[in-house]
Amino acid sequence: MNAPIDVERARFNMVEQQIRTWEVLDQEVLDLLFAMRREEFVPRQYRSLAFVDMEIPLAEHATAGEKMLAPKLEARMLQELPSKRPNRVLEVGTGSGYMTALLAKRGAHVYSVEIDPQFSAQAAAKLSAATTFTT
Repeated sequence: MNAPIDVERARFNMVEQQIRTWEVLDQEVLDLLFAMRREEFVPRQYRSLAFVDMEIPLAEHATAGEKMLAPKLEARMLQELPSKRPNRVLEVGTGSGYMTALLAKRGAHVYSVEIDPQFSAQAAAKLSAATTFTT
């Protein structure tokens, strides 16, 4: 029997050992990654991999191999936003909704489009639940 994962320890290790070492040093981004529950956006069958330095498949039905980005790429993208926060962001490919949630928490109004109706519905539900998280 596998021991349950210590989610907060795994999140801490992700930020300190993967993201910070990839020169993501913006404290606001790091704080956001601690606050936004990435594991809630990962498909249930891959939750144990939520904090691993890898792309995570979004679904078995994904026709083009859609995946969540590795955490360090998501963090780097957030850090690279202009210091003057954008009012609006167009995201093409909502996927799990995690990046959408991060962008919105970063202060942007996010317009996100998704071609796959199943991804769109799942992301909408996850984003709705994520509005209860505070940073």
